[in-house]
Amino acid sequence: MPAVIVDAHHHFWDPARADYPFLTDELAAIRRRFGPEDLAPLAAGAGIDRTIVVQTRSSLEETREFLATAADHSLIGGVVGWVDLTDPAVADVIAALLDGAGGSRLVGIRHQVHDEPDPDWHSRTEVDRGIAAVGAAGLVYDLLVRSRELPAALATVRAHPDVTFVVDHLAKPPIRAGDTEPWRSLLRPFGDLDNVACKLSGLVTEADWQSWRPADLQPFVDVAIETFGPDRLLFGSDWPVCLLAATYEKVLETARSLTAHLSAGERDQVFGGTARRVYALDRTG
Repeated sequence: MPAVIVDAHHHFWDPARADYPFLTDELAAIRRRFGPEDLAPLAAGAGIDRTIVVQTRSSLEETREFLATAADHSLIGGVVGWVDLTDPAVADVIAALLDGAGGSRLVGIRHQVHDEPDPDWHSRTEVDRGIAAVGAAGLVYDLLVRSRELPAALATVRAHPDVTFVVDHLAKPPIRAGDTEPWRSLLRPFGDLDNVACKLSGLVTEADWQSWRPADLQPFVDVAIETFGPDRLLFGSDWPVCLLAATYEKVLETARSLTAHLSAGERDQVFGGTARRVYALDRTG
C-alpha cells in the first residue's frame, strides 16, 4: 500500500470576519482569507492525502467552525482547536465539542503560550488541570512555545505522562541567528519522554524570509532527528504562514531534502505515519 502523506499543521482564517492580532503590517502579504478551497489544489498537486488544521485564535467559535469545515472536507483529517484551559468547566466544554458537529475530527488542543507574558504559564495550577482534561478526553496537547517557555513546558510534560504532547515548529529555533543554543539544550530533554512528538513545521519563517537556503535549516532539523527520531517527527507546512518565505510546494520539497538521508520507512513516518498515529487520524474517518 502506498504511504499516506499528511500535512500535520496548517491554518485557515478570514480577516473580514474576525480579528487576528498576529496579522500585523509585517504580515500584510497574507492578511486575506485562506480557506479549504485555497488549500485543496495545493494539497492535490503535492500529493497530500490528509491534513490537520490548527487554531489561530483563542476562540471556541473558531474551533466549532473548523470542526464543521472538517466534516465537509475529507482532506481535513483532524482539528487542533482551542479551549480555555483555565475554565473550571473545561472538561464539559471539550465534551460538548466532541459531541457537536464534526466532533469526531477534534484531535487536539492548543494555546498560544509564546504570546503569554508569563514564561511559566504552563505551570499554573488551573492550566495543569486543563491539560489533564485534554488528556482524559483522549486528545493531544500541542505546545506552541519558544526557548523561553520550554522549561515550564518540560515540567508539564513530565507531570502528565499519560497525555500526548506535540511540540509545534520545533519550538521556533533561532534559525535566522544561526545559533542552536540555548534552544538545543532546552529541547533535548523532551526526547527522553515517550509521550512527546515534534513537528518539522514553521521553519522557513524562522529563517530569513528572502535569502534562506535549505542548508540554513539543516542543523536544526538534525537536532530534531537526533532528539526525537523519525518515528516521533511530523511534517507540517504551516501554510499559509509559510507563504511569507516559500510556496507550499517549496516547503514540502525542502522538508524532503532535509530528511533525504533517512530510510524510506523513516521518511514514511515523518510524512504521514507519525501524524496518523499520534493524532489517531484513522479513527476520525
